[in-house]
Amino acid sequence: MVSRRVLLLPAQGELSRQLALVLRFAGFDVDTVSSTQSLDQIGAADYGVVFVAADDLAGSAVATLDGLDRQMPVVLVHGGGEVAAPSLPWAAARLAWPTTHETLKDCLDKLFPREGAAGSRSIELFRALVGDSRAIQNTRELILQVAQSDATVLVLGESGTGKEVIARNLHYYSSRRSKPFVPINCGAIPGELLESELFGHEKGAFTGALNSRQGRFELAEGGTLFLDEIGDMPMAMQVKLLRVLQERCFERVGSNKTIQCDVRVVAATHRNLEDEIANNRFREDLYNRLNVFPIEVPALRERIEDIPPLVDELGARLKAEKKVSVRLAPAAIRLLQRYHWPGNVRELSNLVERLAILHPNRVVNAADLPEKFLRYAEPADLAPVPVRLDSEGTTAPGEPVPVNMDASSIRLPEDGLDLKEHLNALECALIRQALDETDGVVAHAAVLLRMRRTTLVEKLRKYGLRGEETSII
Repeated sequence: MVSRRVLLLPAQGELSRQLALVLRFAGFDVDTVSSTQSLDQIGAADYGVVFVAADDLAGSAVATLDGLDRQMPVVLVHGGGEVAAPSLPWAAARLAWPTTHETLKDCLDKLFPREGAAGSRSIELFRALVGDSRAIQNTRELILQVAQSDATVLVLGESGTGKEVIARNLHYYSSRRSKPFVPINCGAIPGELLESELFGHEKGAFTGALNSRQGRFELAEGGTLFLDEIGDMPMAMQVKLLRVLQERCFERVGSNKTIQCDVRVVAATHRNLEDEIANNRFREDLYNRLNVFPIEVPALRERIEDIPPLVDELGARLKAEKKVSVRLAPAAIRLLQRYHWPGNVRELSNLVERLAILHPNRVVNAADLPEKFLRYAEPADLAPVPVRLDSEGTTAPGEPVPVNMDASSIRLPEDGLDLKEHLNALECALIRQALDETDGVVAHAAVLLRMRRTTLVEKLRKYGLRGEETSII
C-alpha cells in the first residue's frame, strides 16, 4: 500500500504554503524540509511522493534536486513565478499552479491508486487509450498481460498511432510505476551523439564534454526506458545496445568503469524490421532480443468507430489545458470516418486543435472542415444544422447556445413550446457555460453573468448544479 505521507519542499514560500494547505485538506500527512540537503537523512519508504514547489526554491537548492531521482516519485509544481522550473526528467508528474480540483485529483489518483477492483484501475490506466473497438480492446488486453513482467516489449505501428501512449501505460501498470519513465527518440539524435545520450559520458571524454553526465539508462534506473523509432538507430549503436540488453551493464563514454543497470526496455518503430533486416539496415540478433513480446497498434482507419470518443477526448483536453472548446456536428464526424487518416491519431489531434482555433467555443459543421475532407461529403452532410437544446438544458448534439442572437432569427416551432421550461433550460445552459469558463469558481461565474454571487448560488441549488466542479483555492 502506498504511504499517504507527503514530503514537501521547501518549507517556506507562498506556493509551498498553498500546497501544504490543499494537500492536508485532501487528507494527506504533509512533512516539510527547509533544504534538499536533509533528503540524505530521509527514507524514501516513509513517503508516497515528494512535491517540489519550484517557485520557492533558492538557486543552491535547485542544484541539489538530483538527489531526488533515486528516492521517491516527484511532482514538480510551478506557479509561473520568476524562478525557472528546474528540469527533472524523472518527475512522475508536473503541475501548473493554481490548479483545479479535477486536475489535482487526477494527479493524486495516479500516484495514490485506490485499493479495490481491477476494473477501477483499468479505467484510470486506459483513459488515454480511447475507444471501444475490438482492435483497441485487444491492445488493452495485451498490455495487462505483459505489464507486470520485465519482458522487453516491441511496439509496432504506423506513425501517429500512439506508440508512446502504449509504453507509458505499460510503465504505469507495472511494478516499476514509482520509478522513472524515460523516453528517447533514437531517430532524432545524430548517431555520433546517441551513445552519450544513452550511456552518459565522463568529463573530457570528447570536445565539449565539460562535465560528467548521466545517460538515459542511468536516469531510468529501476524504471522503464522507452526507445522510440528504434528502427532508425545506426548499426554501430545497435551492437552496443544489444550488449546492454544481454549483459545488463554498460560504460559511460570515456570511462572503463562498468555500471550495472536494472531497466525495463520498451522499444517502438513504424518500420517493418524484417524488411530492414533483409536490407542489412537492422541486426537480426537485436530484433530477436527486442521482439520478446510484440504489440501492434492499430491504425486509425482500422478503428473508425473510435473517432467520436477520440474527438470528445481531444476536445476535453483542449478545454482543460487551453480554456477553449470545440465540438463537431454529427455530419462532420461522418466525414472524418470516411477519411483514410495517413497521420492516424496525431493527425486527428492536430485537426481538432486547428478547428478549436478557427471556430472557438462553437460547433463545427461538415462544411467547416478542410477541403480534403469535403471530397467525401454528400449533399445532406453540408446542410446547416439548427441550434436546439436537449432535455437537460445543454445544446444538442453539441451545438452552442446562441447568446448574442438576433431576435428576428428566433422561430417558434410549429407545435409550440413550453416557454418557462425553454427559458429555464437556456438559463441552466448559460450557467454551466459560465462555470466552465471560470473553472467552477462561483464568484467569477457570477461576474460573467452580471448577477450577485448569492443569486447564482440559489440558481445552482434550483438546477441541481451544486455538484459542479469548484476551485480548490
